[in-house]
Amino acid sequence: MKVKPPDMMYILFPETISRIKPALLILFFLLGADSSVIAAPGQPNFTELKKYAEFSSISYQSRAEIQRFSQQKGYTLSDYHTIPEMEISYFLLSNEQQRTQIIAVRGTANVENALLDVDLKLVMDKHTGVRLHKGFSQAAEAIYNEIKPLLKTDYRISTTGHSLGGAVAVILAMRMDIDGFKVDQVVSFGQPKLTNISGAQKFQHLNISRVVTPKDMVPLVPPFDPLDVKNLDIYWHLGKEILLLKNQDYAILEGLNSMLRAANFTQQTPNEENLHNHRMTLYLDLLDKKIPAARQVPYKNNLNLFNLFGANSHRLKAL
Repeated sequence: MKVKPPDMMYILFPETISRIKPALLILFFLLGADSSVIAAPGQPNFTELKKYAEFSSISYQSRAEIQRFSQQKGYTLSDYHTIPEMEISYFLLSNEQQRTQIIAVRGTANVENALLDVDLKLVMDKHTGVRLHKGFSQAAEAIYNEIKPLLKTDYRISTTGHSLGGAVAVILAMRMDIDGFKVDQVVSFGQPKLTNISGAQKFQHLNISRVVTPKDMVPLVPPFDPLDVKNLDIYWHLGKEILLLKNQDYAILEGLNSMLRAANFTQQTPNEENLHNHRMTLYLDLLDKKIPAARQVPYKNNLNLFNLFGANSHRLKAL
């Protein structure tokens, strides 16, 4: 009797197939038949996003430059500090008339480290009650301990940051949310992942916008393995992903569709184009092109299921 292909696959690669089958079911359930994604109506405020991009960008400059720029924008520089042992800095802006505060965290100047030297360990954070990336959590704790006495409970407080600074900015918002502060917006640029699925679910009520460019690999770190989609401890992004495309175009992705965008890039070696896509200069340029008019377009996740399942994919395809 002729053996059916599925039976032969189970005989040759039982462990691989046992992992693929439940993962496929979950993937198809969450994605549906079409992997083109158009988010719900409601265009992002690109002028507002540009403002946060400017604060994230100026965080790389000196205190004097930050103070001068902040005054031009109508803010008072309430605090600026560098934590030497962590090589991270931040600043706090206040606007008494608008009763708002903004915390900006500087990212890393070494994007290669962000891509290649990420500690994948998730640890339980007692303050937020979720598992977080250890290094990002420690940096956020150090900043929060210093800045908390300066935060105003009756002000709307936003956070922003680029690269690793964006990840720390999200965790700061989590901490403020737990402590009862009025968290307004969280806007990050080229931010890596920082928590797992349950952590993302707990803080899904926060207004988080993750602005990314198409080939910036840092938001894809750590890599996503679709075979682990049922594992609640895998890294997972929070909020909506605003993908800045060419000219006036942009796309919005959330949840699994956002995670699967990494599939085509995580097996590649970072190159100069990826580094260019991570720079704040490109983020600012692409945001400028969305003002005053922007056009939302569908984003197609080009899923090749055989490419998602690791080393045995070429053998499965041969069957």
